[in-house]
Amino acid sequence: MSWVSGIVVFLILWWLVFFVTLPFGIRSPHEAGETVGEGHADGAPVRPRLWLKAGVTTAIAAIIWGIVYWFIAADLISFRG
Repeated sequence: MSWVSGIVVFLILWWLVFFVTLPFGIRSPHEAGETVGEGHADGAPVRPRLWLKAGVTTAIAAIIWGIVYWFIAADLISFRG
């Protein structure tokens, strides 16, 4: 795997994992017992904690990327004809 394809695989994995982790720990203002201010959506999360989720996503994507790299480097999976 070249370094360009490694980066592309990592970025694809990162975004997939990020979208999976987004709903974890989310509470709406109704669930938290708070009132919704004017101009805010009713379902908007109280504390989205995006930096924490980005960090967790990076760690998980790095582990999955390592597994994918091992599979490709060990010739267990080949994308060549």
